[in-house]
Amino acid sequence: MSSYYGRPVLKEPVWQPEIPWYFFTGGLAGASGVLSLVARLSGNETLARRSLYVGAAADLVSPALLVSDLGRPERFLNMFRVFKVTSPMSVGSWILGVSGGASTTAALLEATGRLKPVKYAAELVSALSGAPLATYTATLVSDTAIPVWHEARKELPFLFGSSAVASAGAAAAIVVPPAEAGPARRLALGGVVVENVLFEMMEKRLGMLGEPYTKGEAGKYKKLAMGCTVGGAALLGTLGRRSRVAAAAGGALVLAGEAALRWSVFKAGFQSARDPKYTVDPQRERVSRQSDGRSRTQPGSSDASV
Repeated sequence: MSSYYGRPVLKEPVWQPEIPWYFFTGGLAGASGVLSLVARLSGNETLARRSLYVGAAADLVSPALLVSDLGRPERFLNMFRVFKVTSPMSVGSWILGVSGGASTTAALLEATGRLKPVKYAAELVSALSGAPLATYTATLVSDTAIPVWHEARKELPFLFGSSAVASAGAAAAIVVPPAEAGPARRLALGGVVVENVLFEMMEKRLGMLGEPYTKGEAGKYKKLAMGCTVGGAALLGTLGRRSRVAAAAGGALVLAGEAALRWSVFKAGFQSARDPKYTVDPQRERVSRQSDGRSRTQPGSSDASV
């Protein structure tokens, strides 16, 4: 299908390659903050401390990626001039700022061993803002006219959230000795299972609109994501329980797969915008259903006479 004078109906997103990496680091940072607090409350100090450091590092990288995409630092700072509840970009910027400030503060105080009450408060703020940080980017892409993103708005937050959980568990499994990394391994395994099931369910529900996930670059990244996450989870759940080397390899595979998942969603949006059929065909179907509905309710129709 071609559009008016061969031009696409929608413009492709203007986001640069830094954005899918930001989706990945933001999810890793948010879920790591939650994992750190849960580990602290359960008495696993090694897991809590190292997950905190992982989250703080990811929180430091995320703003740098956004600034690189925007081109100038002041454009990122301008997002904090207002707080607009109806704007995912505005809300997300504040979530990132709060989470980054809290996790960095907590990590510095953890490393220096000072001001423990302040550190605990910062850890709590980091954990509370972690879940929104891990999922708001799904709302950000869903709040667009891109068909494959907008129509998947029901599944994308859960897909990004489970991917973030798997990322945090995999990263912790790399930096924590196997004997103390049991909760992290289970988190990674659970996240991988949920995300892969959700991905298939989302693609099936979308029908024709889900085709970009099986074609072109998006399709390649999806296959890479599934292969890496499943292979890495299997390694973590077997040899990774005893071997530090196997745990590191399995965790690295899972992290690579989670990054590929974000790239698959990112590329699918471009492919969906590029092909007019993903915009025009669903509109025609909706118009047809509305016309059929009106015709059945008009006086003299079979439905009305009954």
